[in-house]
Amino acid sequence: MKIATFETNLNLMNKLLNFIDLTIGEDKKETVLENVKSNISFRGANLWILACAIVVASIGLNVNSTAVIIGAMLISPLMGPIIGAGFALGIFDFGLLKKSLKNLLIATVVSLLVSTLYFYLSPFKETQSELLARTSPNIYDILIAFFGGLVGVIAITRKEKGNPIPGVAIATALMPPLCTAGYGLAIGNYRFFAGAIYLYTINCVFICVATFLIVKFLNYPRLIQVEKAREKKITYVITALTIVLLLPSVYFGYTLFEEKKFEQKVNTFLQKEFTDKGYMIIYKKARYKSNPSSLEIALLSKRFTPQERAAITQSLKLYDLKNIRLKIRQDTTNLKRDILNQIKNDKSNVDEKDAIIATLKKEIQENKFDNKSLLKEARILFPNLKDISISNHPFDVDQNKSNIVPVVIYSSERALNKADAQKLELWVKTRIKKNKVEVFWKSSN
Repeated sequence: MKIATFETNLNLMNKLLNFIDLTIGEDKKETVLENVKSNISFRGANLWILACAIVVASIGLNVNSTAVIIGAMLISPLMGPIIGAGFALGIFDFGLLKKSLKNLLIATVVSLLVSTLYFYLSPFKETQSELLARTSPNIYDILIAFFGGLVGVIAITRKEKGNPIPGVAIATALMPPLCTAGYGLAIGNYRFFAGAIYLYTINCVFICVATFLIVKFLNYPRLIQVEKAREKKITYVITALTIVLLLPSVYFGYTLFEEKKFEQKVNTFLQKEFTDKGYMIIYKKARYKSNPSSLEIALLSKRFTPQERAAITQSLKLYDLKNIRLKIRQDTTNLKRDILNQIKNDKSNVDEKDAIIATLKKEIQENKFDNKSLLKEARILFPNLKDISISNHPFDVDQNKSNIVPVVIYSSERALNKADAQKLELWVKTRIKKNKVEVFWKSSN
């Protein structure tokens, strides 16, 4: 019985090993090496394809188009010399390694020159989100480069290549960092340049490391036999380079994690202390990297006393937001004027921002209702009303165009029942000639 169980387990183990066996479907090693060597050189057509791909990627970054950037990645031949370097290290072919690194350097310099020239001549130099995304690499970029490199080299060693290579080109994203580095040089922002070059270096090195590991795993024959001491030295160099690149990215990844935690704590604080209590937040700005961190908000109608403000500031500790400066803006009219002044001081996109200024000015001018007369009329229908206030307020402020809706705040000892509240809403719509209003109750006690 025990022997039968052992044989069953052994058969299952063999099936599992066959299921994940990388040697199944593997192409001849000589054929693979020939293909790798043929894709290393950057001369003639390959160089022209690279330059064109760089221009396409730069345009995509310039106009913030993800689709155009992906198209540039697909036509880019940059993967060739990086894969070649990984194979060279794995089989100890130092001639191939030298040739791969030389061609990678040529490709890098050409890419930087073309992208710098493009951004220098381009009339549009505004920093788009796609550009910013390539200036602060972290641990996740290393994981993408490493596992993307694994997919690439496994696909190269197959008889049937399939279609993983385009996916690897997109995932490892070698083109955009180079273009972003060129953008940094063109505008003189060397922080952008350093961040983008670091991301590009991460991609190159970890694709190369992934290739090296697969070549070793598949037992590719060494071109030359080296001494154990020299082999260890090569291994130490690769390990040291990996660690040197890994440490800064771990730090950036930790910073990103802490920033996300900060945002989550801020959102929880705002939800519990304001939104759940019926206070509508119309403006929010949180700064994590400032010293100290800060949070600025503006509310729709609530006005806090100094004592209430102090209590809210104290409650920050409950959400692990001890070292944060809280500012509550209670004058929404002044807030709008501040936005207008900020837009006026920014000279870029003049036509669009002039239109925004005109819209905000019109909004401020139209934000006037005769609340005294409205209260007198409302009391005829609703004698229990103590006060009423109507004002225009923006909603959906995170969208490109906010939605301006009149907000009605009435005051009474008790909230109107559902039927009377609907009646009040209908009366206000008819009285001020608006299709939509928002009605809120405030206790007069």
